[in-house]
Amino acid sequence: MDATHPLADLVRAAREGDSSAWDAIVERFLPLVDAIARRHRLSEADGDDVSQTVWLRLVEHLDELREPAALPGWIRTTARNECLRVLAARGRVRLVDPQDDTGLGLDAVELDVADEELLAAERRQLLREALDELPAARRELLLLLLADPPVGYEAISERLGIPIGSIGPTRARALDQLRRTRALKGIGPELVGGDTR
Repeated sequence: MDATHPLADLVRAAREGDSSAWDAIVERFLPLVDAIARRHRLSEADGDDVSQTVWLRLVEHLDELREPAALPGWIRTTARNECLRVLAARGRVRLVDPQDDTGLGLDAVELDVADEELLAAERRQLLREALDELPAARRELLLLLLADPPVGYEAISERLGIPIGSIGPTRARALDQLRRTRALKGIGPELVGGDTR
């Protein structure tokens, strides 16, 4: 297994003791853990300690994780808590006035952006996994509706062989089905475009 496998499959295989699944999970989320350690301005050694602790905690608690899709959030929270623990133990907690920008520095902003980019990449991966769960016709319709440059309804109708008037209702059903896929179970509606009704 590698880091591109669906997250649910990786978690299931890791629970069953598949070492390649564990390696794939670490490969996929190590950049997130490293970014969080950098964001907390830890030394390289402390960052390595945080990383090792996060993976140890994951080994200890993976069976308790109810939803594989929650793993990125669990890793993020665990890494952040471990960074704070290391900082407190080293006595290096730096209090910063939230109204004063001078204590943050540009690199903290850049690290926030990197952290958000990693989470966005994980969301895109979850959407790809969810789209793979849809029937081919619904998947193709959603992809055509999201194409850049936009594809007109006439072209979609011709390409898929469905009436123009059916595109909107079919889109609504496809999005509803997408929200209920295994890959997106437990993820907020903002990931798939709107309310869940």
